Amino acid sequence: MKDFLKRPGVFAVLFAVVLIFADAFVILDTFVIPHSLGTVEDDEMPLITGEAVITQDSYSDDNIQISIKTIREYDTAIYIADVQLSSAKYLQTALADDTFGTNITQKTSETAEENGAVLAVNGDYYGANSRGYVIKNGVLYRDTVRRDSSYGDMVLYGDGLAGVIYEEEVSAQELADGGVSQLFAFGPVLVEDGEVKVSEENEVGKAMASNPRTAIGYIGPLHYIFLVSDGRTGESEGLSLFELAGVMREYGCTFAYNLDGGGSSTMYFNGSVINNPTTNGRKISERAVSDIVYIGY
Repeated sequence: MKDFLKRPGVFAVLFAVVLIFADAFVILDTFVIPHSLGTVEDDEMPLITGEAVITQDSYSDDNIQISIKTIREYDTAIYIADVQLSSAKYLQTALADDTFGTNITQKTSETAEENGAVLAVNGDYYGANSRGYVIKNGVLYRDTVRRDSSYGDMVLYGDGLAGVIYEEEVSAQELADGGVSQLFAFGPVLVEDGEVKVSEENEVGKAMASNPRTAIGYIGPLHYIFLVSDGRTGESEGLSLFELAGVMREYGCTFAYNLDGGGSSTMYFNGSVINNPTTNGRKISERAVSDIVYIGY
């Protein structure tokens, strides 16, 4: 063994092997190995009153009114849910497996079913990042400023109002103390004060111009738009951020925000996925994600 170690280059080879295994572990630890950082505690919700009226494209009870419309613009199938609520408590978020952490994922439909959602879309995929504010259902889970906060975060308050904040300008604790019930850290802002805030050149990272998309919009207190578009197939091209913003503004949004898209883009309604989730031009059942936004009890 001693003679083997004395051979030229042996230590260099061993050192290289150690580095390779170390790098592989870091990649697995970051993107694959689940890390639970906490579980979700049930919060008491108002009970449904009256009988719900449900059709193929609508839901209505005393507290929740949803109407679904499917349109085609820009050679793309677009699914639009118009939502009106009696209280912001019915707009909720849920974490995969009811667990906060990294690399913990679940299909949007599975998380929606487990939480009794009437309507759900994928969220901001907080679990893909180790930094950035995370506030879900009024609970502060993470308070580290994300590396690129230029996009801003969408915040929803307990009274139903919505807006944008920039993490470098306000602490997560101040937001939680100030009544923020939901925070989404993806972006960018699509519409603000009724005006489109992105140009035809804007994109998320190196994403293609035409993609499956998910967005949430605010028309007024307790009145929201959820949008999902198909894309990357011969049947549906997908939207650019500029096109997405235009559709959100067309449907009355005074504020709109881009959520995680691509293969994550999923809309669930009344027990079924109603869009066609895709990735790399191939239809898939769904991509597992770390969180959803949903309407329900």
